Amino acid sequence: MAATDFYPRLAADRLTEALDDSPAVLIHGPRQSGKTTLAQRVGTRTGYAYFSFDDEAVKSVATADPVGFVADLPPRVILDEVQHVPHLFVTLKAAIDRDRRPGRFMLTGSTNVLLLPKLSDSLAGRMAIVRLHPLAQCELARTRPAFLDRLFGEGFKMRPFERLGPALLERIAAGGYPAALKLPAGRRRARWYEGYLETIVQRDVRALARIASLDVVPRLMAAAAAQTARLVNVSDLAAPFQLSRPTIRDYLTLLARIFLLEELPPWHANRLSRLVKTPKLHLGDTGLVCALLGADTKALREDRALLGQLLETFVFQELRRQASWHDEPHAFYHFRDRDGYEVDIVVERGAHAVVGIEVKAAATVTAADFRGLRKLKDAAGRRFAGGVVLHDGTMSVRFGEGLFAVPIRALWEAP
Repeated sequence: MAATDFYPRLAADRLTEALDDSPAVLIHGPRQSGKTTLAQRVGTRTGYAYFSFDDEAVKSVATADPVGFVADLPPRVILDEVQHVPHLFVTLKAAIDRDRRPGRFMLTGSTNVLLLPKLSDSLAGRMAIVRLHPLAQCELARTRPAFLDRLFGEGFKMRPFERLGPALLERIAAGGYPAALKLPAGRRRARWYEGYLETIVQRDVRALARIASLDVVPRLMAAAAAQTARLVNVSDLAAPFQLSRPTIRDYLTLLARIFLLEELPPWHANRLSRLVKTPKLHLGDTGLVCALLGADTKALREDRALLGQLLETFVFQELRRQASWHDEPHAFYHFRDRDGYEVDIVVERGAHAVVGIEVKAAATVTAADFRGLRKLKDAAGRRFAGGVVLHDGTMSVRFGEGLFAVPIRALWEAP
């Protein structure tokens, strides 16, 4: 899978709309996901100046005199990696209150300010937020898929697909970081991920928290990678480090704050009392997972359990990325009860519609693969809009009212 210098980002339209409506827009997401590139490409068309707080000189000026720094800025400006100068948010608030013209400030950040109450509160009602993930498969394919709309709408017609086979393993191992995709698979890409984690530890983790042993963070990330797509088990994560469960919990919160992982909450319904309430862990990108675990396509082919975990995270992240630029709000969950019924991914659209996605690495699907989806359908009642078992097969087939077996590549192929 070759990478070029630029892939069209489907969040660009949402960013442009936000700049038309709001005085400040924050593009946030993990480092190296393409935030700066997106901001500059959109900003170049409309005359935005650019300043980066990764530049120590710029950071020093903004830190020493935030009021003067903001007063001297051009009318439209990109402020990159704004998490390095958190006190600037208060000054930006004052500047916006004096002049609420839309599109004045385009900010980027590698920290989720929504998890930092003082920062998010200071620009509440003044700042729109655009989430940028690493590249989605549909962006790599340069398509605009309609998978979510089909799942919440008319469903899927019977039709043949070409099986992905080994190409699926390559996509999982490659992930979506633009800079990593420019490098050949193997040692060179692995070295990029090593440097990537080192940068995050030295710049972001050190700035956000006082951690005595920063070397714990990469090792904890590797331990979390081994648990991706599994229920969060803080005790297992804490065991190798001689650290308390509360300390490991704080570390997980920190890693979520810089977009390296997230916890998928359990879906619940009033009519069910035997639900498992533990969240599920997902790392932010399968390319990073493979690098942390030292796994390549050969390892995925030989270890079906590992492939199942990474495929689930791969599908989850593709859905999250597609939902991030969709007009409708989507919330993500997982479903599991104490009787063994489970659905890998549950998505709610608004307050009224629920769908389920089960992920299977095999090429064949049977009626038994729908047992969790049928349980979810019963629990959701009229809210249930559809369910799919995604598989690496060659045919999209209906398995009952609102239930479908669909090849994985339908996720990103154009309708």
